[in-house]
Amino acid sequence: MKHWLRRLSHSLQWRLVAFFIAFAAAVTGIFLLGMSRALHSGWEVYARPMVADYVDRLAAEIGSPPSKERAIAIAARLPVAIHIEGPRVNFDTHPQHRYHDDEGGAWSLARTTDDGHRIQFGLAGTRPSDRPRLFGLVTLALLLTLTAAAWWWVHRMLRPIADIGAGAARFGEGDFDKPIPVRRADELGQLAGRINGMASSLAGMLDAKRALLLAISHELRSPITRARVNAELVPAGPERDALLRDLAEMRDLIDDLMESERLALGHAALKPEPLDLGALVREAITQQFPDAKVSLRIGETVGTVSADGPRVRLVVRNLVGNALRHAAGAPQPPLVTLRRGDDGELRLTVRDFGTGVDDAQLANLAQAFYRPDSARTRNSGGVGLGLYLCRLVAQAHGGRLVLKRAQPGLEATMVWPAKPVRSTSTP
Repeated sequence: MKHWLRRLSHSLQWRLVAFFIAFAAAVTGIFLLGMSRALHSGWEVYARPMVADYVDRLAAEIGSPPSKERAIAIAARLPVAIHIEGPRVNFDTHPQHRYHDDEGGAWSLARTTDDGHRIQFGLAGTRPSDRPRLFGLVTLALLLTLTAAAWWWVHRMLRPIADIGAGAARFGEGDFDKPIPVRRADELGQLAGRINGMASSLAGMLDAKRALLLAISHELRSPITRARVNAELVPAGPERDALLRDLAEMRDLIDDLMESERLALGHAALKPEPLDLGALVREAITQQFPDAKVSLRIGETVGTVSADGPRVRLVVRNLVGNALRHAAGAPQPPLVTLRRGDDGELRLTVRDFGTGVDDAQLANLAQAFYRPDSARTRNSGGVGLGLYLCRLVAQAHGGRLVLKRAQPGLEATMVWPAKPVRSTSTP
């Protein structure tokens, strides 16, 4: 209920409909109030003496003592009900009629004769009892119809806003293939067309940037490979080791840049296959960090899932490598946990027990080329692409990368909705 109320409070359509209804109600109320005041101050001044004089004439016509025959004749001639009550005559032309007793008031319809009889007049007619209810139902139906028509009209008028919002969400996620539909030629239609033009320009610039970066990265691979071969011919020593280390770092940087551009395509860049995720994580840690101390905990409910094996290995390598690099000398080794949560999502968590980072740095850790300490060398702090690639891999799998302070240390978790894959056996 609260969710729907929140949606209604943030809905421009319903707010416009409510405004129209409130405006109509206010106009109707002001009109009725003005008419009632006009009748009270103007028409009532003329109608009251005329009604009083007419009642006096009818009472005089009935006579004193009152005559039943004359009362019956008047009731037959006019749509009035007459009730006579007194010491000698007690008579009612309409026994079921209810009289409004306002004797002595401004609009009194009762008169007292000289011999003590009281004659009371009332309007009589055939008024079905269900007519007010019918009028109420018809009025309610008309109000509901007008409200539905107002909502439909507002919904139709503001439909381009919903299209623009959905299109902006797609463009924000990098999906420029489906433009915003232009349904009308008014201001909202022109706005949708301009946003489509802007999105087309952005897509062109991003494609050009991506193509340039991939081309540069590809072209750099060959000279770096040749330089590495030539460096192998240099006599052994500190200079040779430093040169090979720098060339390896340049090679890894180019690989990471190319991988980040591939993962920018999202799910389309993945090649999912059935994987024993627990065995893959254990194997990746053993191969990448054979001499490191890492605690590993794998839940029993993980099972076989559909995922991109090389990209999951990349996440394990980057998260564990980051934990080992920034938690050197910590009292406990990094802890790697793989489990399935109560919501069915898989959670690959790597926690270190180092110094961690503060809140200001935490929000930027998964950004490209961001390093918490700008004074660090690349050998100690990396180039700032590890967590960024992990975030791209998580998003490509339909999940997310969650970073939080563990006190002590940092906890990085890749969360994604990987459903178990059932093995099928063939006879």
